[in-house]
Amino acid sequence: MPRITLLRQLLEAGHLTTYKAFEAQFSRAARRLATEADDPRLASVVVSSRQFDRWMSGELKNLPRPDTCRILEQLLGRAARELFALAPSERDTPAQAPAEISLVPAAGTVADDENPVDIITRARQLSCGNADEATLALLASQLDEITDRYELDGPRGLSGQTKSLRKLGHTLLAGQQPPSARRDLFRITARAGGLLGYMAVNTGNFPLAEAYCAEALELSRAIGDLDTELWAGGTLSFALYYSGRYDDADAQAAATVDRSPDHPQAIRLLVNGRARALAKLGDRKRTEQVIGQAMDLSDRHDVAPGLTSCISFAPYGRARTLANAVTARVALKDAVHVLREADRLDDLIEKSDSAWSRSLVRLDVATALLQQRAPDVEHAMALGREAIAFAAPLPISSVRQRSRDLYERAAPWQSRPAVREYGEQLRAWGCRTSPATAG
Repeated sequence: MPRITLLRQLLEAGHLTTYKAFEAQFSRAARRLATEADDPRLASVVVSSRQFDRWMSGELKNLPRPDTCRILEQLLGRAARELFALAPSERDTPAQAPAEISLVPAAGTVADDENPVDIITRARQLSCGNADEATLALLASQLDEITDRYELDGPRGLSGQTKSLRKLGHTLLAGQQPPSARRDLFRITARAGGLLGYMAVNTGNFPLAEAYCAEALELSRAIGDLDTELWAGGTLSFALYYSGRYDDADAQAAATVDRSPDHPQAIRLLVNGRARALAKLGDRKRTEQVIGQAMDLSDRHDVAPGLTSCISFAPYGRARTLANAVTARVALKDAVHVLREADRLDDLIEKSDSAWSRSLVRLDVATALLQQRAPDVEHAMALGREAIAFAAPLPISSVRQRSRDLYERAAPWQSRPAVREYGEQLRAWGCRTSPATAG
């Protein structure tokens, strides 16, 4: 059994139990003492790794050299004789201490419980933590990577990485960090949970999605992170929408918008959360009202013109907002408006990397072509076949759902070759796909 000296006890309390950590602090104390004592020779004093190991194991029979003792006293605030004696908790009686090391404190040292080194050690422990800047930067970059790859790899390809990120966040939060690092860690962990909530919607697990969103909301509110809170509220509305709870989806989005009506995250809440739900409920007036609010907010914040990722934490880009407005107006059977807006979107959609968006917009346009007064059946079915082809490598249930809806709307023309061909392609595709959901 190693002898537990006061030296070892203080080094453990200060997290200086490795030679590298100790040597850095010892050298700093040596330089400081050399300056204070006007003795440059002290700055060159070193402790070997072998000597350090002997100290930690309590093997010392004699005190170190005088200069080394002076530096240790500078570093730890206790006399050298006291440092190399048994720690108070390890002594039964003073007689157990080695005879050659006195337990009498040196002149000028403090013998009560509030020793300066104890105070400093506790302060250092509170200001240090288990998540340094490099760790936090790495975790944040993982979040960015997941959102950037999402529409290429889908929920099944990225859920494992996201779960690992969230789990690590929980593990680190169970430890200790200074306030600034802890806030960053709360934000990262909240966003990882929010992403898993979005992915749970994508795979049709709505109760799990609501639980993840509740966690993201709790963590973001704890640190006053309004941006993440609004995004998580929008994702909860998204989950309610796809579970068919349109009244609840609208209510959730409306309540979240009320937290900060002019925030850029409100664009998504208005057009993805409220407009689509209200359209499903048949409320044309309020649907158009919230679409208008979303577009006005887009102008005020000068958002990106392109098609932002559906899962991004950034504000909705203009093309993403217009695509959601198109979907809402399909539910309202406003074919003229849908075809006009889709034409405006065409160039931006085709230049995007989102196969899901290209599929979904084609299906919305195809549905509108069947809703107009003079239905264009052949064109609608051609767009439907293109939509299936785009989605085939990474099938998602929103494309499958709208594809089936399109086929049902084409029922009056089922004798036409274009409709039969589309139906055969839809059945063949449906046999080899499993459901997931996208926004």
